[in-house]
This record gives sequence, C-alpha cells and structure tokens, in this order.
Amino acid sequence: MQKMKYALLGGAITALLMSSGAMADSCIDCHTKISPGQVQDWKASKHSTEDVSCVNCHGDAHSTAEDYKKAQLPDENVCAECHEEQFDSFAKGKHNYGWTSLNAIPATHWAPDELMEGGRGCGGCHNMGIKTEAQKKEQLEKGYRYQNNSCDECHTRHSFSKKEANNPRACQQCHMGYDHPQWEMWSSSKHGERWFAKQNGDLPADAVAPTCQTCHLPDGTHENHTAWGFLGVRLPLPDDKQAADDRVTILMALGVLDPETGKPTPILDAVKAVDMVRLDQESWQKERDKMLKVCSQCHSEAYAKEQMDAGDTMFVKIDRLMAEGINTVAALYKDGLIKKPAGYPANYPFLLSFMHTNGNDWDKDYDKISYIDQVLLQMYMKHRMRAYQGFFHVNPDYAYWYGFAEMYKDLGEIKELAKVMRATHGGH
Repeated sequence: MQKMKYALLGGAITALLMSSGAMADSCIDCHTKISPGQVQDWKASKHSTEDVSCVNCHGDAHSTAEDYKKAQLPDENVCAECHEEQFDSFAKGKHNYGWTSLNAIPATHWAPDELMEGGRGCGGCHNMGIKTEAQKKEQLEKGYRYQNNSCDECHTRHSFSKKEANNPRACQQCHMGYDHPQWEMWSSSKHGERWFAKQNGDLPADAVAPTCQTCHLPDGTHENHTAWGFLGVRLPLPDDKQAADDRVTILMALGVLDPETGKPTPILDAVKAVDMVRLDQESWQKERDKMLKVCSQCHSEAYAKEQMDAGDTMFVKIDRLMAEGINTVAALYKDGLIKKPAGYPANYPFLLSFMHTNGNDWDKDYDKISYIDQVLLQMYMKHRMRAYQGFFHVNPDYAYWYGFAEMYKDLGEIKELAKVMRATHGGH
C-alpha cells in the first residue's frame, strides 16, 4: 500500500513537471516573438539552469494574448519562497521603506500620478518596498500593474543577476541627481576613481576599491541604514544651545514639530514609521559603529573616526545657515507677507512640500508656493543634502562648491528677497 502511495505521488509530480515544462515551452515560443529580450534574459539567468520557469513566478492562468492580465506579476513574497534569507534582510532595511516614505510625503499627492506611480518620477525609484494588499489594489486601479516588486530594482528582470546587483552602477539609477547625487559623489571621489581604475586594469586585481555595496550593503546583506538618515536630523538634540535651536527650527520646517507649541505632530509618526531618522543616541551610535567598522577595513579606526566627527561638526555649520534661512521666511509668514498655501501643516515654511499643487489642477496651481519658499526648498533639498552627503562621501566639490557655498548663495538670495518683499509691502 505504501509503495502504491509513493508510486501515485511520483506519477503526479512527474505529470506536474511535464505539464509545467510544456507550459514553459509555450510561454517561451510566444514571448520569443513578442518580447524576445525577456526570453533572452531568462535564458542567461541562473533561474533557467535551475528549472525555474515562467509559471513558477507568473502562474499558469495566462495562456493567450487576450488574457495577459491573468499573468501574475510576482511580488517579494514569491521571491521569498526561494530567497528567504534575502527577503528577511530586505524587510528590515531602509529600501523597504521607499514606497511608504514616498506616500507619507504630502508633495507626492500633489503631483501627477504618471510621475509618482508611472515609473518616470519619484515612483520609478520609490517603488522599493513590500506593499500591502490595499496598496497593490490602489496601483491596479490606477493602471500601474507592473510596479509590483522591489527585487527587480537591483536584480533586473529577467536575468536577476547577483553580479549585476553588486555593481555600483546598479545603485546609479536611483542614487543620483537633484537631492541625492551619491553616484556623482562616489564616482568622482577617490573611492570611485580607484574602482574605475581597477576595472580598466590600471590597479592590481586585489587592490582595494570600495563600492556602494562595500559600505552600505556589506557581505550581501540587504539591511541598509545610515546614522544621520536622508533628512540629516537626529535626536537627542546637541548640548550646544545654538546648534539645538537650529535643529529644532529645521524640525519645525519639516512639520515634525509644531511651530506654535514645539510639540510633536502626526508627521513625526510618519517619520518614525519609515525609520527615516535616528530618534535616540543608541540607535544613531549603532549605525555609526557599523560604518566605522567598514571604514576600518582600509583605514585606521582613529582616522575614520576623525573624519566622521568632522562630518558631525559640519552639520552644526550647515544647520546654522539653514535655520537662518527658515527663520527669515518664517518671519514673512508671521507678518502676513506670505499667505499659507493649502496643504501646509502650519503658517510656516514646509520643507516637505517640494512643489505645491492640489493634485487635480497641478498645472494651474504650481505657482501657489511663493518664490522665496522655492529658494528655501532648494537650499534644503538640493544644497544642504549635497553639503553633508558630499562630506561623508569624501567629495570636495560636492561638499563645498555644490553644497556649502550654494547654501550661502541661497541664504543671500532669501535675505534680499525678504528685504524687497518688506519694502514692497510697506516695511512690515
């Protein structure tokens, strides 16, 4: 009886494999004609050598040109069936908060859906993150069915190459440009120059040439964090009173603290939910120590710490400029020279606005944020980001010319604009 059970089970498995194989052959025959690149990538992948076929990821419901929407677009949970360790690591990392953080920022909902969820704007990179069923349903309703998985941001379809994801160019597609030009900073730094030299054979094969992954995703981990975080603010506040006041000013302009009461707002809950800042010394120190350990693979620990400490003190100088700019614009709000835009959490500058529209009439409402506010947003999102990120990426030009010096220029323009606005409105 037992032998008969095993025989029946074996027959069922064989039939299933044969059916799956036939289905896969059918998929390949069809898609070789309509999307040959996908088939070529799959054939070059490890999946193809491990008998992971189309139906394993996409199911078997789709079989004709007419029913293509029945094809399952796999999410991270499908990948986790084989790559559980990587899934668990990713779930704890900063990349997993990409989609949630995008949707937590008010400006996201003021911009055209095509840019946010169509893959041509913020959503093109911020698609990263394990989505809830409700979020997937919302995307489907808007027609953006294909943005379903984070793994293919670094391991692109359908080759899903580990080697590709370990190449710093895999990071370039997202970590570049206006507010986070990490690719430009790294690639033009001594670290990046050595990597390119090594690729060209101008350095020995065993020469040290750190990449993005060396520092931020070491040993294949997917759990990436940084001490200061993207917003460049942290708690507890520094002991120096001026530095503490400046950081509070920035937190108020981020909407995290209420400008009237100084108390936390609901935006702080959103910031906490996406792990955007370190909220205590212990969590900040944990990430700092991890980075010091990475740096110490090439440099002495004392040297690495000295450089990191210098970056921390630069924040004090950067934030002095930023707070002065915020206070200058905030005074215009207080005196009624700037009208509070709809959607702002307070009668105060709001650095998470980025742009301002009401979503439906974005092409008509883009100018409802004042020009001086736009200069302040540029000071924060473009130049402050470059000043501190350039410093920690050891890039002289980004830290100074594209960052710190531009902040001085922004502050000068803000003060001049404020002077003109006051003179125009009767010297208030």
